[in-house]
Amino acid sequence: MNKRIAKTIGVLSIILSVGCESPQKEILMPETDLKSENLIPMPSSIVAANSGFRLDQYTRIETSPDNASLQEVASYLSDKITEKTGLRLDSNINESQKNDAVIYFRQNTDKSWPNDEAYILSIKKDSLILEAPTAKAAFRGVQTIRQLIPEVSNDSLAEHSIWPISTGIIEDHPNFEYRGSMLDVARHFFSVEDVKKYIDILAYYKINVLHLHLTDDQGWRIEIKSWPKLTEIGGSTEVGGGAGGFYTQEDYKEIVAYAAVRHMMIVPEIDMPGHTNAASVSYPFLDGTGKTPKLYQGRHVGFSTFDTRKDTVYSFIDDVVREISAITPGPYFHIGGDESHVTKKGDYNYFVNKVEKIVQKYEKIMIGWDEIVTAEVDSESIAQFWADESNATTAIEKGMKVILSPAKKAYLDMQYDTLSPYGLHWAAYIPVDTAYVWNPETYVPQIPKDMILGVEAPLWSETISNIEELEYLAFPRVIGYSELSWSLEENRDWENFRVRLANQTPFLDMMNVKYYASPRIDWVKNKRAYKEILKD
Repeated sequence: MNKRIAKTIGVLSIILSVGCESPQKEILMPETDLKSENLIPMPSSIVAANSGFRLDQYTRIETSPDNASLQEVASYLSDKITEKTGLRLDSNINESQKNDAVIYFRQNTDKSWPNDEAYILSIKKDSLILEAPTAKAAFRGVQTIRQLIPEVSNDSLAEHSIWPISTGIIEDHPNFEYRGSMLDVARHFFSVEDVKKYIDILAYYKINVLHLHLTDDQGWRIEIKSWPKLTEIGGSTEVGGGAGGFYTQEDYKEIVAYAAVRHMMIVPEIDMPGHTNAASVSYPFLDGTGKTPKLYQGRHVGFSTFDTRKDTVYSFIDDVVREISAITPGPYFHIGGDESHVTKKGDYNYFVNKVEKIVQKYEKIMIGWDEIVTAEVDSESIAQFWADESNATTAIEKGMKVILSPAKKAYLDMQYDTLSPYGLHWAAYIPVDTAYVWNPETYVPQIPKDMILGVEAPLWSETISNIEELEYLAFPRVIGYSELSWSLEENRDWENFRVRLANQTPFLDMMNVKYYASPRIDWVKNKRAYKEILKD
């Protein structure tokens, strides 16, 4: 890096600096309004400067050579700029090029930040500065930069293509630390590539957790080396009788690594003591119903259970938790715990207490659906509220934090309306506006905000069997959940959001997302596609 620049910006900096083309005259940029950009989720604060910053072929990317994590984020941004604009930005700089457009990353650990995902984006005519305390905070800021880049270039400004970016200052930080979606790969199996695509779209909207529901009555989807029949037998089917499938541990590690580059955490779920038919078919000693289990392809729930009083069951669980924990760097392990209707209450509570200790043995924090609070669980464990508000309030009384996933508002597998070809409606019909118009901070009045870990939108897969059907149910609703979990309550407004949502079509089309084009949204024409049509 040029020493004079390094002295100016300090160590570990990120400045997107655009000046005049060295050999050319200054280009007059159009006035723009940063506040009118279609950013989702809505940032904490936006101050517009009403001018333009120039992104073009002369823009360069630089970051401190001794910060590998920021270099990784810078490389990610470079790739996404190429993907969107076709520009391949150089990362070198020398004296003759010092006035060209330059990109730097600035890590500031001295400033007092609201949290470790906060960032400040300062955009001027000749510079764009992204300042953040951590690499993951810089990554969140990069998503904002991606959204600020116009879909098409302004070719009237110069002889080469220019993408004008609105100037001003954005100060931003998440409202909740846990912002997630759950994907049920047990009822129907989804490939590694499908999961990666889902991760990419979620990351664009600053979602930082993907919870994988890996086991259920219809399928066991994760290789356990010490218990191979779980996937050989339990992974062989799915709802409706399909071939099923499973992730090898190498597949799972590939998903975890892919998510990590996008600063997203994978939370594995092994659902128990109910929803365990696939496990018990594989190893019948696990079954606690007194029946000989068979592979199950239906949708009914609540009929299966582990034998909660058998020591060998806990030896089995210990092996499962140990193997999965060893390849999961995140702090959480989800034990399920829902709809265990044939497990006696005393047996259920005994089971949860035993499994919690196993999870803690492998240095993970236990998460469970809200039913787990009936047991004597540790205050460090987390309850995921989906159905029973009294369970949620009991969790608070026990000092536990809560993840909000109310089925009536946040379940992605609920139908939009009576015409929806996929999904269910046992909890509610959830159109796009209903999904957005609620406040996590006050949805359960007895839960103080500081006890809410975050918001998660679960997608159960009984009625969907491929990525296109998954996308239909998830999008656009999960985009709204990203704002509910990131943006401050005072910055959330349905009428404003629906306009910004309508302008997400270029990104969704670029990603080939088969989203539900809700008639409640005035979807904006894809300018990029329209421009390509005119070229042809």
